[in-house]
Amino acid sequence: MLKSLNKNNYALWGGNMAKKNSRNTKGRIISAAWELFYEQGYDDTTVEEIIDKSQTSKGSFYHYFEGKDALLSSLSILFDEKYQELMEVMDKDMDSFEKLMYLNRELFKMIDNSIRKLVCYGLEKELFTKRDEIYVTNRLLEILGLDSFSCDEDYNNVNLEETLKELLDYAVSAGLTEDGTVYRDLFDTRLMGALMPRPSEVTDRFYGLYKQSPKAATDYFYRLSCDSDYIRRYRVEKDIKWITKTEYGDLDITINLSKPEKDPKAIAAAKNAPQAGYPKCMLCRECEGYAGRINFPARQNHRVIPVKINNTDWCFQYSPYVYYNEHCIVFNAKHTPMAINRDTFKKLLDFVGQFPHYFVGSNADLPIVGGSILSHDHFQGGNYTFAMAKAPVEYPLMFAGFEDVSAGILKWPMSVIRLSAENPCRLIELADKILVSWRGYTDESAFIYAETEGEPHNTITPIARKRGDRCELDWVLRNNITTKEHPLGVFHPHAELHHIKKENIGLIEVMGLAVLPARLKTEMAQLKCAITENRDIRDDEMLAKHADWVDEIKHKYSDINENNIEEILKDEIGLVFAKVLEHAGVFKRTADGIAAFKRFAGSVK
Repeated sequence: MLKSLNKNNYALWGGNMAKKNSRNTKGRIISAAWELFYEQGYDDTTVEEIIDKSQTSKGSFYHYFEGKDALLSSLSILFDEKYQELMEVMDKDMDSFEKLMYLNRELFKMIDNSIRKLVCYGLEKELFTKRDEIYVTNRLLEILGLDSFSCDEDYNNVNLEETLKELLDYAVSAGLTEDGTVYRDLFDTRLMGALMPRPSEVTDRFYGLYKQSPKAATDYFYRLSCDSDYIRRYRVEKDIKWITKTEYGDLDITINLSKPEKDPKAIAAAKNAPQAGYPKCMLCRECEGYAGRINFPARQNHRVIPVKINNTDWCFQYSPYVYYNEHCIVFNAKHTPMAINRDTFKKLLDFVGQFPHYFVGSNADLPIVGGSILSHDHFQGGNYTFAMAKAPVEYPLMFAGFEDVSAGILKWPMSVIRLSAENPCRLIELADKILVSWRGYTDESAFIYAETEGEPHNTITPIARKRGDRCELDWVLRNNITTKEHPLGVFHPHAELHHIKKENIGLIEVMGLAVLPARLKTEMAQLKCAITENRDIRDDEMLAKHADWVDEIKHKYSDINENNIEEILKDEIGLVFAKVLEHAGVFKRTADGIAAFKRFAGSVK
């Protein structure tokens, strides 16, 4: 049956599928199988012959395939939406193998179409110019292990997610990559990297647009970061978002679904992978263009803009998860540990001076109250106004010698001093004085200890912005002391709130945006049913942790039904987040707490 096929058919179907990478075991097996099927027929080819020709072991073969039939099935690139369509036009007299050959021939045409769609997408998004069209096409063919191409269709409004899925399905079938999210992400980033301009081109265009306005420059760079699929918009759109009204303003609530969970196979592979020291971390500039590995994301489609901040070399990029509009990261060009000091204030204010439409802030520099990366000095910013930025001054403050600086305690669940002045140098001067005072400040009545057994506890989370002609610093007091009762931190969400939020309260949360774990999506769906059915959840392994909270909700609302339960749960989750921030506040919003806060302000000399 196979011998009725000519050499050209074999080259199209077999050779193109797996010869790309001889180091890929699965690819070698597939390539060897195709050659043997052509030479002596499918029925007359044994598994042992395939193993011998591919120079692999029996164990390797059966690791990928249950047998010869399973291998044959894997050779078929069956896109679900096209399979039935092809079956309907196929010659009914074909035997099963000839049908498979027909399917693969037609589906290879689809691969050509998918490649062409990706090229048209890149042209439409101006990732490259018409002059580079052939070059980009050939780069894609190289990555996909193909030596020929035939498609000159022009496609508009290409769906990037669907097109990449088509190419990834082929790559998995051809043995070019393993199946699973981690492996697919590594491969499709490689594909998108072929469409990207060089870093120098991006930088030149950025600063060319900066001459028009800082916003024109960031608009271009943000659009590029999205269009390149570095920011996977179709994943970010899956995040569940809402706003909860509280006494502190409208808090942003997000259940984070955009960061994919690793599959078990990838987790196991990552555990066994050698630990490389390059790049040193995910914020290092060496990530730009890096191919990635099983335990490190690919970044061929990633670009970084060099910036000078306070006369030092820093870099500007966007977060791939964009928790808010134009969520950017500014990081030291050198792998330098996080530190909050006088220079931090200079850098923050220098950045917003260069990009006045952005805010920028720093995570704290101590564990528990800091962010997830303390090994590399960095800031986060963006074009977004958080609830904290809208919070009014509740108690004005005056610092001697700084009468030209407006100051006050914010109406906010955490302990925040806002400083505002036209002259950034005056802000820096006062901020440094406050920092020095806070680092060494102890108030036992408020359970504030500067240190215990030599371990420092006091630090800050600073945020800078421009407000008209004035510079503004929001100065969030932090303390990371722990006790037996609160092993994760006294000024950290306490245990009764862990069913909603247990993780660190970093910069983003401080400003009023909750980034909640993906598990809550499933748990909310289960809770909706359990509450409306008045079901006891204390014996439910998944939901038991919510039981006390659910009891409170039932007592709070007299009428809970299928029509309002979702909004009730969303509101109550948002109110829990407000309590999370209250727990993180070092001075509580009680009469005693406010008095203690003012005592600290009065101690600044």
